[in-house]
Formats: sequence, C-alpha cells, structure tokens
Amino acid sequence: MPCESGDQAYSMAEGVARRSYGKLVAFLAARTHDVAAAEDALSEAFASALSDWPKSGCPDNPEAWLLTVARRKSIDMIRRQHTDSFVDEDLQQIAAVLDTMVDTDIPDRRLALIFACAHPAIDPEIRAPLILQVILGLDAARIASAFLMAPATMGQRLVRAKSKIRKAGIPFRIPEREELPARLDTVLEAIYAAFAEGWSNAAGTDVADRDLAEEAIFLCRVVTELLPDEPEALGLLALMLYAEARRPARRGSSGEYVPLADQDVAVWNWQMIDEAEALLHRASTSNSIARYQLEAAIQSAHVSRRRTGHADWYAVLELYDALLEISGSPVVAINRALAVAEIHGARAALEALDEIAADPRLAQYQPWWAARAELLARTGAIHDSHHAYEVAIGLERDPSVSRFLARRQSALVQ
Repeated sequence: MPCESGDQAYSMAEGVARRSYGKLVAFLAARTHDVAAAEDALSEAFASALSDWPKSGCPDNPEAWLLTVARRKSIDMIRRQHTDSFVDEDLQQIAAVLDTMVDTDIPDRRLALIFACAHPAIDPEIRAPLILQVILGLDAARIASAFLMAPATMGQRLVRAKSKIRKAGIPFRIPEREELPARLDTVLEAIYAAFAEGWSNAAGTDVADRDLAEEAIFLCRVVTELLPDEPEALGLLALMLYAEARRPARRGSSGEYVPLADQDVAVWNWQMIDEAEALLHRASTSNSIARYQLEAAIQSAHVSRRRTGHADWYAVLELYDALLEISGSPVVAINRALAVAEIHGARAALEALDEIAADPRLAQYQPWWAARAELLARTGAIHDSHHAYEVAIGLERDPSVSRFLARRQSALVQ
C-alpha cells in the first residue's frame, strides 16, 4: 500500500509499535536470550521504516517487514561482535524464532509470551515489570509508577534482569500447560498493572491507554478460559470489569473529573457489572479467597451502595482489613483509611495513615497526599490541608484531576 506522506508512514509505525512491539521483541529474543539486543535491533528497524516507507510504500504486513529487518540488524550486530563460526550458530537460532511460537496450548500468542516471561529463574520482583516492558511495550517510567518506584531504579532493575536472561541462558520458551498455575500470580500481576495504566486515562481519550485497558481485559478472559478453575483469575477479571464499567461516568460533559461518589450510575455499563458479579460469585465457590477476589468484592460493595443508596462501610472495612493483611500494600492502607473515616471519623483515619507515613514510596504518590488533604480538611487543619493539596496537584499527571484537586483546595475555609 503506498504511503502518501511521511505522516502516514509515521502513523503506521506508531500503530505497529503500540500493537506489536512486545511480540516482536519476544520473537527476536526467544533463542538469543538477549532482550536488550532485540530491543536495539527493533529500534533500528523502526528507524529504517520511517526512512523507507515514505519512498517505497507502506508494506501490507508491517510487522513482518519490521521483524525481517530487525533480524538482519541482529545478525549485523552479532557479526560485529563475534567470530564467523559463532555467527552461523546464532543465525540458525534467529531463523528458528517464529517456529518456536507455533506449537503451544495457549490460544493467544501474546499471553503465551507473558507466561514465558514469568520464568521462575527470573527474580520474582522483576517478572511483572519485565512483562510490561518486553511484551506490552510500557516504558520504565510508567512501569515505575505502577510499582511505586523511582524510574531510574526500575530502569536499572530491568537492565539487570535482561542481562541475567542473556548471561544465564534462561530459556525464553512457552511453558507447558502443567507449568502455568505456578506462573499465574506473576501473569495476573502484570495484567492488572497494565490495566491500571490504561485505566488512568479516565476519559478514554488516549487511544493507546484505552487499548491497553481493553487488552488487559482480553488477556484475562483468555486466562480464565485456559485455567477455568483458578479463582484469582476470575476475581481479577471481575475487578477490571467493575472498574471499566464506570469509565463513561468518570468525566462530565465538559471533561471535568467526577469522583466515584458523584458519578451518574445511569451511565455505568450495567451489563459489564452484571458479568463481574457473576464472575465474583463463581470465584467465591472455590472457598479460596485472595487478593483480587477481595478487591473485586470491595468494588461490588461500592456498586451496591450506589444502586441502593445504603452504604455498609463496616463490611467494606472488613474487606480492606483482610486485603491489607494479605498484601501489606500502602495503596490498600490508604483506601482502608478512607473507609475508617466513614465509620470512626477523619482523626481516626489520619492516625491510620500515620502508621504508614514512613514508607518512602508514598512521598511521590499523589493519592496519599490527596487523601491526607481531604482528611486534614475535615479536621479543620486548613493550613496543612492546603499544603497537602499543593503536593498532590504537583504530582498529578491528569490535568482534569489537577483541576479537581485545585477546586477542593480553593474551597478550604481559612
């Protein structure tokens, strides 16, 4: 297909990068075990595309074009670094990459690669971030945000992980079906982190973010089909559906941010919510309760509150207590404190927040400051609340949420 302009070539390349970057890197790295080199080769292939496509036309299969060029770039890199005899061996490995991805019981190729990246020889703390970068194409800064970590620290950990894969020769292969349950926790963690990043664009105006959220839901559906008796997979799918069902109500007619308590429930996707309820009920029959089921149950409680007008905050707090005991997450602790405020008041909630105040990850976490600002305002600590709002506004990436916080700050009574 002809490319009428450089802009059209760029648009096609951008679409391929969003859709297939991780898959292409995985193909290139499957036998060489060198993820960093695969990324370098693919980067050069994209540069070649932007130079070649406006002149020779956009290919009918841009992914295949990029893979072919990247494979050549990989070979060139090997030739520059090693002897001819070593090159011949690696040439055979690279040529066999696609063949390794054909015979698998996993029905979706990208999900198969995600399970491959959850290899037990890789440090457990870096498996999910590695999946987000290599398979789903997120950069280190966004991954760091998802895991409450400094971008530089996350970048260093990812580099070390890729180096270990290369040096240790960790087999980048699709696991057998019986190996899947042992890798499931990592896979679900990566899928949820991807969804959270995609859901952060509340209005859905960023196509890449919206696609990321939809991709996460799709991948989790495939997991539940592949492993239908895994309650946590069902719980995660329910959790994401509850959240996604509210997307249409998260922005007002003029684009303003609308918090959950003020959303128009008539705009919620009730078909999606009904599916989530059914999934959560199905998961509960396993009598094995864990993180995602508890998070989904909390979302179910919020749906019930908005549907009936009656809030059972004691039940919500019990769910948060159980979730905090399982996860130890400061994010859960913040949300639990807000539930405490509904039952025992803002001062008790601030005391709950103080219990986790020493966690260094919270210094750059907007919801921590926004929660403190709201609770401080309720206790009459206006000066401290104003400062907390100032920090929260400075940390927020979404302009609409920043404006919402600024309105809350301006409404403080001195």
